[in-house]
Amino acid sequence: MRIYFIGIDIGTQGARVILVDQRGISIASASRSFVLDNRAREEQSPAVWWNACVELLDEILNGLAADFDKSAIQAVSVTSTSGTVIPLDVYNQPLHHAIMYSDGRSAEQGKRIQKTALRHVKDGYTGFNASSGISKMLWFMENYPQQRDGIALWVHASDYIVGKLSSVYNTTDYTNALKSGYDVADLKWPTYIIDELGLKKEWLQIVVPSGTVVGQLQEDLAIRWGLKEIEVVVGMTDGCASQVASGAVKPGDWNTTIGTTLVIKGVTRNQVIDPLGRLYSHRHPEGYWMPGGASNTGADWITIDFSSDILQWNQAAEKLIPTGKIAWPLLQEGERYPLSAPQARAIVPEQISKSELYAANLEGVACIERLAYESIEELSGEKIAAVYTAGGGSNSEVWLKIRAAVLNVPIYKCKAASGALGAAIMAASKTYYSSVTEAASYMTAIEKAIFPEIKLRAKYEAQYQQFKEKLKALNYL
Repeated sequence: MRIYFIGIDIGTQGARVILVDQRGISIASASRSFVLDNRAREEQSPAVWWNACVELLDEILNGLAADFDKSAIQAVSVTSTSGTVIPLDVYNQPLHHAIMYSDGRSAEQGKRIQKTALRHVKDGYTGFNASSGISKMLWFMENYPQQRDGIALWVHASDYIVGKLSSVYNTTDYTNALKSGYDVADLKWPTYIIDELGLKKEWLQIVVPSGTVVGQLQEDLAIRWGLKEIEVVVGMTDGCASQVASGAVKPGDWNTTIGTTLVIKGVTRNQVIDPLGRLYSHRHPEGYWMPGGASNTGADWITIDFSSDILQWNQAAEKLIPTGKIAWPLLQEGERYPLSAPQARAIVPEQISKSELYAANLEGVACIERLAYESIEELSGEKIAAVYTAGGGSNSEVWLKIRAAVLNVPIYKCKAASGALGAAIMAASKTYYSSVTEAASYMTAIEKAIFPEIKLRAKYEAQYQQFKEKLKALNYL
């Protein structure tokens, strides 16, 4: 018997909804772009999000075949941006537009909160800045004091959609609560949030593990879509949902997504404390930790300089590797992860052809990726067992080969690693399966496995050590 789950992803530019079965096989999907104004990076209307969700669910659920068994649709969950928050009144209506994660107006509040947190939090997250939910809460209180008495609850973007589905707004999950100041180690809201920042205790949500059922689909919505009152599962941040969708959910599993930048997320048994603040840890639904960090290095250099005929460049690189050249395609000034070096600049070898530079840059990104994993192993005391990969950079066969040899671990290319799929997996994780680990094992798929080639491993080991020595000589490492 097939059981089905709905995943909803509310992004900055639009919304996506998918319907999948218990094996992660897609039954239907639909997406909508938001009509946004020039302030959309600062504020967006939650009503626009919800209207898009309703339209997409109408399209999918009312468009199913007449013989489709809608009673087998069991649960729904939501993912959205981390750090986006909304003040609600006593009727769960927004007092203000959603204040977006990308809104920089709360930078000054973020600095103050970080200083306060550092005095109170010994081994936990203190990296608050303009993109943090708690910074936006304080900014709103200080800039709209007349609205303060009307606030009944602060919620995150995915919580709002969960609330519209279930009428339950007062519950969030570990991943959303982190940047709102929740202590995911002690599992409580720190007292400094109330005593020193001035937030009220009743404004803060109940925090539960991702995958927790918080309510049932509202009766009017169930009637609208011809469903039973399916279970509504607490949401999750988009980055964590994409990690879940990649299949990297067990201790030792890691995910590298190479898009414009390189983002690394994984699972450890112990909390990873980075004194340099390069990475931070979410709390895994099963009590593990989900550390991660984002580099300024990625695949943006390909888009700018090599996008004309990517197949040609990859074919040329296949014949040139290993190049023995030390390169680092850092387009902007400074690197934040895996090394904190605001003075860092790109490394471009002298007297090199464009084809060689392309191949050497692929190797350079792989070296940055390995450096990141080395730092994670040092900080956690745990070994990297496998790397799951997604993003546009994972589509290059030669790059996959280079990365597997440089990292010296298997690389698994994900078939689909969308936030919406991650939300669907969370919907299934405690309603049909026993855990997110079990759900991901059945609902994710590996498109291909790439193992380190013996003939490349030794050469890349030497090249990687030269790469590190170069960074040390430049005082970057």
